[in-house]
Amino acid sequence: MTAAVGPAPHGAGIAIAGAAGRMGQALIRAILDAPSSPDPYLAVRLTGASERADSPAIGKDIAAQAGRDPIAIPISPTVAAAAQSADVWIDFTTPAATRAALNALPGGVKAVVIGTTGFSAEDEAAIAAYAQARAIVKAGNFSLGVAMLCALVRDAAAHLHADGWDIEITEAHHRRKIDAPSGTALMLAQAAAAGRGVYLDDVKLPHTDPRAGLRPRQAIGLSVVRGGGVIGEHRVLFAAEREVLSLSHSALDRSVFADGALTAARWAAHQPPGLYSIDDVLGL
Repeated sequence: MTAAVGPAPHGAGIAIAGAAGRMGQALIRAILDAPSSPDPYLAVRLTGASERADSPAIGKDIAAQAGRDPIAIPISPTVAAAAQSADVWIDFTTPAATRAALNALPGGVKAVVIGTTGFSAEDEAAIAAYAQARAIVKAGNFSLGVAMLCALVRDAAAHLHADGWDIEITEAHHRRKIDAPSGTALMLAQAAAAGRGVYLDDVKLPHTDPRAGLRPRQAIGLSVVRGGGVIGEHRVLFAAEREVLSLSHSALDRSVFADGALTAARWAAHQPPGLYSIDDVLGL
């Protein structure tokens, strides 16, 4: 968007929301396991982490909570305390918790990486307003493979015209996932709509639609599966009368999301205020 700001000489200090959660622990391990680097654009440090006030993890060592050797930094019940020494805040929690964290972050936090999904239109507007003060990278999925998939879907949708090709997006996640469709499915649907030069809200079929009657042209369908421990599977189907094209991605480990978020954190720490996407981070 504009020229990058200079890096801190010691690298980016990073604080994590939801330290006891599956993604929180994956993020903590990604930071602790990151190779050391003299380059301030690559170096990262774990400086704090938070959990809800009633969590049994409060006061426990951040690293030990994630299965690593202790580093003598306890998990905090408040965002302000957790982020007091941080340059970047990474948040993969819930819409309400993420909004609350943005309100509570100390002024020293220069950037935020948001992997939370399920935001309302009001939430999205509030996040855009917060981005006037600091760099915010927000994405429904931080996997490099998913970013590539979105680019492929956009290109395919631009060439496979709606008068001959239907688009259906299917996503599957574990039984504990609350929002549906997933943020990744919506990213893919948005990519398909962009490829066709239409607004997603005008052509999206809700995932609860029983598909009764004739399928409308231009429609982009979304189907949802919830069950077991599925980390994340997404498939985009382009269906014509005589052939079908399928583009898909399967996440095998949550570390792919943590690695992508860490890449975004390194990048965002040196950017001016603004609302960015994973495409900006990867230069797509």
